[in-house]
Amino acid sequence: MPVAALEAVSTGRNGVGTFIHQCKRLDFHFCDWAGSSRGMNAFLTTHLPPLATSSASITFHVSPRPHAHPLIRGHYVNGATKSICVRNLSPSEILKKALLLRDSSGEKNRRVKGGRVVRSLNESVRGVWSAVHAVGKGVLEGKGEGDVWGFRAKEGGGEVVVGRGGKKRGAGRREEELGLVGGVEGEGVEGRR
Repeated sequence: MPVAALEAVSTGRNGVGTFIHQCKRLDFHFCDWAGSSRGMNAFLTTHLPPLATSSASITFHVSPRPHAHPLIRGHYVNGATKSICVRNLSPSEILKKALLLRDSSGEKNRRVKGGRVVRSLNESVRGVWSAVHAVGKGVLEGKGEGDVWGFRAKEGGGEVVVGRGGKKRGAGRREEELGLVGGVEGEGVEGRR
């Protein structure tokens, strides 16, 4: 019986195997005469050569821009450009701005509200955890109005909600139906805030 190889089709993902900077070109504009370009002129002579050798995949353009403030402009693979004005900054601060543009992805800045913070091509194997999935497993959960937090504990097949100070809340018909009348306060179930 001959063994046949399976044809595997892989999708390229940035960072797996090799990393490709999303920034393809950095433009440095300066003025020889203006005082606001003093830090940029010092940066071009001291900090730019080591930066260019450490980032070999990025093209660096240096061009004069007479009678204007110094500027760093980043061009990205997705076609976007970002510009940062670096007037009156020191060479070390300009280096930080250049590294910021180099390491940026070119996408617009978005406000992260609450939903999905992590964006990925692959969904999580385990799924997204929520407190709703863990009801009755000893997980703290909110009780709604008044910000009272309770602790749910399984006892005898039913659930008892214990509030602050170990006092049972809502004791009555539901607990009688479950056969839990008589209390469980002394059995290690503690209230939490």
